[in-house]
Amino acid sequence: MELCKVCGRPVTRDEIGLTKKLINRGAVEFFCKTCLSKKFEMTEAECDTLIAHFREAGCHLFV
Repeated sequence: MELCKVCGRPVTRDEIGLTKKLINRGAVEFFCKTCLSKKFEMTEAECDTLIAHFREAGCHLFV
């Protein structure tokens, strides 16, 4: 189980995918949606929208 680099909360597959998509595809440390949204100054709802967009586009990080 992977944990958020900042807060230590367990991260989901979507959060791992979003970390890789927004920060570095080779990332080995991950952020939860809350910490990612703070890092990129957006809402968690905007993170959800990005995840849905990448999934619909066929990105393999969001299968």
